[in-house]
Amino acid sequence: MRIFTLATALVIVFTAPVSPLSAQQPPYDVFPPADPPCFRVRYEASARPGELVFPVNYTIWIPPGIRELRGVVVHQHGCGEGSCKSGLTGAFDLHWQALARKHSCALLAPSYEQPEKANCQLWCDPRNGSDAAFQKALADLGTKSGHPELATVPWALWGHSGGGHWAGGMVLLHPDRVAAAWLRSGVPAVKAAENKPAPYAVSETALGVPVMCNLGTKEGVTVKEGRFAGVWPGVETFFTTLRSRGALIGVAVDPLTAHECGNQRYLAIPWLDACLTARLPEKNGVPLRAMPAGGGWIAPLDAAAQPGSPAVPAGKYSGALEKSAWLPDEAIAKAWTQYVKDTVIPDTTPPPAPAQLRVTGNELTWEAQADLESGLAGFVIERDGQFLANLPQDAKNVFGRPVFQGLQYSDTPVQPLVQMHFTDVTAKSGAEASHRYRVIAVNTAGLKSR
Repeated sequence: MRIFTLATALVIVFTAPVSPLSAQQPPYDVFPPADPPCFRVRYEASARPGELVFPVNYTIWIPPGIRELRGVVVHQHGCGEGSCKSGLTGAFDLHWQALARKHSCALLAPSYEQPEKANCQLWCDPRNGSDAAFQKALADLGTKSGHPELATVPWALWGHSGGGHWAGGMVLLHPDRVAAAWLRSGVPAVKAAENKPAPYAVSETALGVPVMCNLGTKEGVTVKEGRFAGVWPGVETFFTTLRSRGALIGVAVDPLTAHECGNQRYLAIPWLDACLTARLPEKNGVPLRAMPAGGGWIAPLDAAAQPGSPAVPAGKYSGALEKSAWLPDEAIAKAWTQYVKDTVIPDTTPPPAPAQLRVTGNELTWEAQADLESGLAGFVIERDGQFLANLPQDAKNVFGRPVFQGLQYSDTPVQPLVQMHFTDVTAKSGAEASHRYRVIAVNTAGLKSR
């Protein structure tokens, strides 16, 4: 057995071979059904050299009514059994679906069936078979869903911990396919180091891919000891190596967290939205568009750790390039400035109104989309013009703002998935029953829909 640091956390590597699993086993055998508009493929572990040694699920959500997809948003979990299990619900996240829907993209969530204490590098380094499995899944899911373009459209990547290593590695391996990548608490190696995987080469094409490195301040920025203290040194090396060559890369330090994801989605989703808006081509089959020449905003890198220094248009920044964080536009620069201060990114736009309210006896069901900026915190239910209930009654989230679907460590909904369903136990029954109901959506900023 040997031990090394994977930029984010202590990883124990067992040199004995991993035995392929022949069938799904706990904790990976319970997951939401993949009924349309969701689809799923699963591959067994392989014992062949260079192929993936763990079984893996890929679940994809396709926006209903879409004729042709323009891209795929990938939500990649981190290392360890708990994080891998959390990937089983990633494609069902209403907030991430809102991002995918806006850009006519699919939402894909892998779930690698990594046994506890197994070597995470065997999947989070895409060169160990997960790159090939991912691309095979896109082709197979394209056939299964009737969207063969899935095999060729661009990718927008989000990854946590080992998932950040994976997403960053995919940027460096396939820069022509990646529209943008958000790396939370994990980056790939770009410098040779003892007991670490071979470093990736950084091409000129990769320098043009927008990348955001996001980590908690307790991961080596202000807290210099502990399990995750090595994250910041790894991020700093990765960032400086790319930024010194002019890469479109930034750093956003979460002032409240360690390795958990916290409120990062309220910056990650708008950031990816801005990058997808700028880079996705109008038609499939043509290259990704480059970010506007000379565009973007720049913030001093120390502002990520010590908030206060303002971001400025790129043309007005005169400091050292490797000490500056790149941001795609003014709106994101303002959101970034607030995020690194307290993560309380403001929102002035109400969420979409619920739809398809159905009442059967005293049972209410409905449909709703999440607000792109602030997600979905819950619903207010009214009966006959008067307040009846909040759903959920007492929303909680130990990792950040309360979210209707709940939130796991790797930024995915909890199981079982929360349903848009309410039982009115005080409703009149029989001949006296005659009620009118309204359902109002509430986002995580507290704004209400129609």
